[in-house]
Amino acid sequence: MPDFRIKKHPILPVPERKNIQFTWQGKSLTAQEGETISAALFANGIRIFGHHPKDGSPLGLFCANGQCSQCMVIANGSPVKSCMELIQPGMDVQPNDGLPALPAVDAVPEFAPIPEIDVPVLIIGGGPAGLSAAIELGKSGIQTLLVDDKHKLGGKLVLQTHRFFGSTDAVYAGTRGIDIATRLENEVRQYHSVDIWLQSTCLAVFSDKKVGILRDGVQYTLVKPQILLVASGAREKFLAFKGNTLPGVYGAGAFQTLVNRDLVRPAEKLFIVGGGNVGLIAGYHALQAGIGVVGLVEALPECGGYKVHKDKLARMGVPIYTSHTILSANGTDKVESVTIAQVDSHFAPIPGTEESFECDSVLIAVGLDPVNEFYLKARDFGIEALSAGDAEEIAEASAAIFSGKIKGREIAKMLGSPVSDVPPVWYKTGEILKSKPGKTYFEQFPDLAEGVMPVIHCSQEIPCNPCAGLCPNGLIIVDKKDIRSVPTFIGNNYCCAGCERCVAGCPGLAITLVDYTSNPDRPVVSIPYEFTRDVISAKDIVIVLDTQGQKLGSLEVIDVHTIPSSDRTMIVQVAADREIAPHIAGILIQEANITHPMLQYVKHMTDDTIICRCEHVTAGEIRRLIRDGYRDINEIKTVTRAGMGSCGGKTCSPLIQRLFKEEGVPYNEVTGPSRRPPFIEVPLGSFAGEKREAK
Repeated sequence: MPDFRIKKHPILPVPERKNIQFTWQGKSLTAQEGETISAALFANGIRIFGHHPKDGSPLGLFCANGQCSQCMVIANGSPVKSCMELIQPGMDVQPNDGLPALPAVDAVPEFAPIPEIDVPVLIIGGGPAGLSAAIELGKSGIQTLLVDDKHKLGGKLVLQTHRFFGSTDAVYAGTRGIDIATRLENEVRQYHSVDIWLQSTCLAVFSDKKVGILRDGVQYTLVKPQILLVASGAREKFLAFKGNTLPGVYGAGAFQTLVNRDLVRPAEKLFIVGGGNVGLIAGYHALQAGIGVVGLVEALPECGGYKVHKDKLARMGVPIYTSHTILSANGTDKVESVTIAQVDSHFAPIPGTEESFECDSVLIAVGLDPVNEFYLKARDFGIEALSAGDAEEIAEASAAIFSGKIKGREIAKMLGSPVSDVPPVWYKTGEILKSKPGKTYFEQFPDLAEGVMPVIHCSQEIPCNPCAGLCPNGLIIVDKKDIRSVPTFIGNNYCCAGCERCVAGCPGLAITLVDYTSNPDRPVVSIPYEFTRDVISAKDIVIVLDTQGQKLGSLEVIDVHTIPSSDRTMIVQVAADREIAPHIAGILIQEANITHPMLQYVKHMTDDTIICRCEHVTAGEIRRLIRDGYRDINEIKTVTRAGMGSCGGKTCSPLIQRLFKEEGVPYNEVTGPSRRPPFIEVPLGSFAGEKREAK
């Protein structure tokens, strides 16, 4: 069976781990110790994890975050979410086909009293916001319980190989997300007053002001906090299109989990839906993992993510189709192609603009919703509660770090800790870090072709200032009061020392260096490069591009090197004619044949589009009820089972609301779905105190 593991990565180390054996449908396969079942299956080329009981359609991984049940398998006789369950030696894994047979009862289960504990502070979520808050509370010596459902702290930071934007003083800007996660974890573990529960899931918040937590996946525990901080992040939005449940359709988080955490290659040719930062960054991560990116569609006239992220993809050869949408993912048991179309000003597909592209995977990155159910329920029940990070407001991870820091200090003050008040400047910094991209300016190029000159290809107002601290002579300026200003080079042509620190350290890889000193007519251009070194070397011929992805020519590589402060970013040098040298922003990474459309597009359908992934309820079924006068989503749930699945209606409810809008029904006439605990599925025996072995 083929091996889909990533053996070499330009940023991530590939650790040596012990191989273990498990069985899939009775066949012995090899996994690696410490990885999830889903990662082990993907590494062995298995994409179909089961079939839906309603229509027999294939099921595969979608969120990799425990929020849905698409990746359910039967492991040692029990149904488990393969993305959350670690593989064990000798584990017998079977597809989730139909209902599993109930195990024979050999003995009456043993039960124990449900443990109950009181804590001053309970933090739900061990991502950037939760960790930052716990650090502030640890500094004050306040007893804090930090709970996270993963087997490793860091949240989505552990998936981010790129350097972070933001403020170098406030939030580790210029440092890679994977390294920030390690720093935060190391710091929080220094404080003995912070207790950490991993692989422990918050299930519900109750009216008696207690929080139910499944500790280590087996021990149900009731925790009563004085103050609850919800830092549980966000969940990805779903999108309705034909073929949206085919194996090979992933949320962006699932794709990044497989590639950057599990070091498994889930695709050969990927198509991306969504031009926010999540989709743009995921495309770059795919290229680093050796995966072809066929294209990216964004329904808006312009991508909503940072321009430097968009430019980075464009100059590496990824086509970006703005004012376009996906019509369908095509295939029988897996994704084989995707069909897209241009949209009008009302986002309706324009007939005659359809195109199809061969691909084996579709990445969905169309926005996030806060995971704030615990916060809202706590407020309903009179629990002192706060939220931080994406659970409070969707923004970048740098904003989540600072948000958690502020909330940690506020909670310490609420509990009477002798700490100073939150400095007013912190709130201002927090708002700046949350801000969306601002004005875009025309790219500026040097007036004189002399000396050594950094060319800053970053022309959009975003909260970021690492470049200002990289120049040893202080020649790159970003407004200290508002780091959203566009960076400016203030030196004359002879002040730049040519150290290349700005080239290697810019988070957006948006600075090149043009050196005219040796040959003014054919200067040397230094270009940042974050791909494996064996792909490019001196004397190779490369195609160079500008920020828009336009080809400027084919040039010979003079040198490939690193500098002491490069942090895994290499620098490629080429010599170019003086007319094009300042315009060079990057090197073409992938071949053009990956991005060519098919000769004929694959037609799509609408009413059979799946709206509820868990129960496979179609748009047509729900539309008929709306036209019959149904206005209560709970009634639609009763008739169709939409929202009754494992995700608890978290993904389909917004889509049902959208169907009401499409049918001309105002939101104020629609009754929303009731929210009831538990948050995720859990064995009933856990609530009764059944004794089970820890994972």
